[in-house]
Amino acid sequence: MRRVTGFVLLSIATALAADKDKPRFAPGPAASFASHQTLDKITIAAVPYLTDEETATAFGKLNPNKYGVLPVLVILENETGKALRLDLTAEFVTADNQHVRALSVDEVQHLRGVTKPPKIGATPPFPIPFPKKAKGGPLNVWEIEGRAFVAKLLPVGERVFGFFYFNTEHEPRSKLYLTGVRDASTGQDYFYYEVPLLRQ
Repeated sequence: MRRVTGFVLLSIATALAADKDKPRFAPGPAASFASHQTLDKITIAAVPYLTDEETATAFGKLNPNKYGVLPVLVILENETGKALRLDLTAEFVTADNQHVRALSVDEVQHLRGVTKPPKIGATPPFPIPFPKKAKGGPLNVWEIEGRAFVAKLLPVGERVFGFFYFNTEHEPRSKLYLTGVRDASTGQDYFYYEVPLLRQ
């Protein structure tokens, strides 16, 4: 049996204590949200988080919308009978069918002092010229990375969730366009998903 040193035990205990201090975020089933869709036995919910009350459940005192970042919670549930590989690409689609790509976590954490996102339809604002990350930036917090959607595999009967971030404002009749759901064994793509971004 491999011996565990006191130093390793202390490190594990310290990590567990740090995690325990972080608030737990556990959204309900995808079908419990108004903005959900089931296709090919995969249920997807896409939920924009806008108000301080909504964002507090995931980001504490930080509301990313105040810095020009719209967080959209995505929940996937798999009842296909097959494991799914997730190489997701997410886009925010406006009412007039303009597409805004999701920002990476690194891009979100680079944003500093932004109070209003660029107007969609103006001179293309993407890719955004990001300054070097500032340690004290308002979006450089563990919740941004810790709540991001990172799952790459969705087993049968399981559920995964996380946030995608967009440098835009929510608007009526907007949608989330999602691709990259594949059969894990064959690599075959499932259909794309367009989920209306309805208010909670």
